[in-house]
Amino acid sequence: MLLQPIQTFRLDFLSCFCYFSFYHCERWNGSRPVGCGSALAQEYWPLCDTWGIVVQAAAGVGLVSCVVLMLALLLWSACASRCRSGALAALLLFLLATAGIFALPYSFIIALSPQTCPVRVFVLGVLFSLAFGALLARGLALLGVALARGWREVAVAAALALVQVIVATEWLLVVLVQDKRTCQFSQPEFAMLQIYVMVLLAAALMTALHFLRYTCVTYSYSDSGSTHRQNKLQAALLVLTLLLSACVWLIWITLLTYGNHAMGRSPLWDDPVISVALTANGWVLLLGHGFTQVRFMCKSNARTKDPPLDFTGWTSPRTQPAAPPDLKTGTDNEGFQTDADARRGNRGVRYSECAHQIPDLTVSVLNNTIPACTEQDQSTKGLPMTGTG
Repeated sequence: MLLQPIQTFRLDFLSCFCYFSFYHCERWNGSRPVGCGSALAQEYWPLCDTWGIVVQAAAGVGLVSCVVLMLALLLWSACASRCRSGALAALLLFLLATAGIFALPYSFIIALSPQTCPVRVFVLGVLFSLAFGALLARGLALLGVALARGWREVAVAAALALVQVIVATEWLLVVLVQDKRTCQFSQPEFAMLQIYVMVLLAAALMTALHFLRYTCVTYSYSDSGSTHRQNKLQAALLVLTLLLSACVWLIWITLLTYGNHAMGRSPLWDDPVISVALTANGWVLLLGHGFTQVRFMCKSNARTKDPPLDFTGWTSPRTQPAAPPDLKTGTDNEGFQTDADARRGNRGVRYSECAHQIPDLTVSVLNNTIPACTEQDQSTKGLPMTGTG
């Protein structure tokens, strides 16, 4: 009797888990989900399932948001000529990749077929390499690396995504053309195709962490306080976006290669896991970098349009300030020059008069007599006169 409540709880828990799982309970028996028409092929049945409807709604809202944001940026750049820069082009490229990520879950909701297999193999890796490459290029541009400045930021992101294009194209050519096999792959093989994307994710995360440490440790007096705070916030959001993306990738890679097989859900949960992971990662990229980067760009553009300081109250632009009057120096002052010349002339006369009496100077000293010129010179010098003894 003690075990009966426990068994009842276990049954209720399993039934609830089955109801809220990725596949509806009706899918365990292979029956048609409720809402699917009889004419609908079996490979499209997940579109009518509960998890499929939720994923489609979330991915559709994200896709529409990306398209609206791109159109708004294009219209804004057409109106404001200052916004035509490499940062804007890189942001548009990132939003284009994010929109493709939101459209990609539809190829995983539909069952694997020769039509959806090339899309899964090729498009998933290329879109994520383009998004993570744009984040890596943005981090390098924020660090001031000359390779990623201006329009070269777009070139760096495109070049990084080109590597994944080559990898995916080579795999498709080997499987479809050389081996002449149908497009089929195992889950570990599919995860191996995304190694380069994970390398890009790790590199972008390390760059963002380095930029965050740089903004927290250093401070440039050439930047204003608002610019420094914006750089710190931008670095923190970039790190948060890449950390959440790394967590999403770690979860779905683990479930796809080990978890689903260990739980006995390997064939049924593989596609729903990837679909949910794509939608979640798309929203992380859009909210963490898309909307925030647009806001930062708008604020920086508004700051550059601020009018310059007006100094009309200080100086008039039409009238030049009056020059200070020329102060006459000693050589320009006529009165000073005349007085100096008069004194110099009097002294010259006195000295010339005394010069004629130099031969009689010794005699005058011996007789204790002072010539008249000597008395006048001493009086002018302010020296005490010596009388006759």
